Amino acid sequence: MTRAGRTISDPDNYVDGEWTAPSADGQDVSNPATGERLATVDFSSASDVDAAVQTATAAFDQWHRRPVEDRIQPLFRLKRLLEAHLDELATVLVREHGKTLAEARGELRRGIENVEVACGMPSLLQGGHVEHAAPGIDETAVRKPLGVFAAITPFNFPGMIPLWFLPYAVASGNAFILKPSEQTPLTAQKLFELIDEAGFPDGVVQLLHGSVDTVDAILEHDGIEGVSFVGSTPVARHVYETAATNGKRVQAQGGAKNHVIVSATADLSYAAEKTVGSALACSGERCLANDVVCVEASVYEEFLDLVVAEADRQVVGNGLDEETTIGPLISAAHEQRVREYVETGIQDGAELVVDGRDATDAAADGNFLGPCIFRDVTSDMTIATEEIFGPVLGVMPVESVEAGIDVLNESDYGNAASLFTDRGSEARLFRRTAQAGNLAVNAGTAAPMAFFHFGGQKDSFFGDLHAQADDVVRFYTDETVYIERWPET
Repeated sequence: MTRAGRTISDPDNYVDGEWTAPSADGQDVSNPATGERLATVDFSSASDVDAAVQTATAAFDQWHRRPVEDRIQPLFRLKRLLEAHLDELATVLVREHGKTLAEARGELRRGIENVEVACGMPSLLQGGHVEHAAPGIDETAVRKPLGVFAAITPFNFPGMIPLWFLPYAVASGNAFILKPSEQTPLTAQKLFELIDEAGFPDGVVQLLHGSVDTVDAILEHDGIEGVSFVGSTPVARHVYETAATNGKRVQAQGGAKNHVIVSATADLSYAAEKTVGSALACSGERCLANDVVCVEASVYEEFLDLVVAEADRQVVGNGLDEETTIGPLISAAHEQRVREYVETGIQDGAELVVDGRDATDAAADGNFLGPCIFRDVTSDMTIATEEIFGPVLGVMPVESVEAGIDVLNESDYGNAASLFTDRGSEARLFRRTAQAGNLAVNAGTAAPMAFFHFGGQKDSFFGDLHAQADDVVRFYTDETVYIERWPET
């Protein structure tokens, strides 16, 4: 079945409770493991954006007046639907993104956790109250929703990252518009089918597919109060500056260059397993990937041998195959960029001890690249300073844990870092001095739970209030201070 040249599987916008085709031509969506065309996603024009904002504004007028207990009821239903359709969603995600089924299920589980936390909005919205703040005066802080918010989300976590924002925005009384990545629109499409079934009032939650022009229309629209973004640092900076210039609240999560530090006291086998897992999970296409590891010189060779052995155990292939641990990269163009980074590392003098450039899947024509492990990386090399977003890990010797912290602090980014140690003094030093927003000790990936905010510093984040938990509730509300005085009679 076709609709004006589009097939029934092509993703639509979801506006005012109805599925409608975007008005501008778009691009094909392909399976990165096979090259198979999955759909064509058309793009939303400025007029499409305006129509959605007008609808959201009207919906907000009624929605924010409803009791908060009423506003969270669709989220309870959405959680149950997400649980029931988790495997179906995971399969859609794998087909359009390429990550493994296990990774997709884990991503969706993290998204569901945010829905759970947002269901606690009656508590999250509570402000402070002081009786007798001054003679005869009581004082109360009251959180109020602001209107229409939008989120612009990336390709690498199309199921989880929209749920960093959507549940909190609507539970706190706002209307919400999602613009997912044009590279992975099908997961958002399936997610909104469940949102539609969950029973939100028309116009409260809406979906707009699109690309650069759609994003700019969102950033410039007077009817949008604030914008959330996750993506690369150059685009995050553009989103931050443009949205702020147009008078909006903005939180823009950028790129990363994350580090692992391995102390001579660490359990080296465990540290190697978790380091490789962090660097290679989701084919390295995640902002929490630790792709530089600083190892105390006295255990450097032993640790490197363990890393190489762990990398050799990885299985490259289609993410739908249960034995696969590393799926394809998102596109042929991105695969080529990552391969160029590998070549740059060789030219800069690092030794490629695990070469995954010949990794192939005999049954597929996809964008595959196996683990690429470099030794003797130095902090001035391109592969040690720039975000690669692929299955590439650089290992460098350092004289001490403190020297490793100095290396990570030299980075322009400040998203995440991990330390493996058996010494509390080293852990305290790391916690006090490491310049990153998400820190982990003896854990490979510093991924905060949904009831903590997702940190980010330096060029990894532009804004003041982060995603998830209390931070994002504060982003979606304004706090009014209410002062009441009743003179004694």
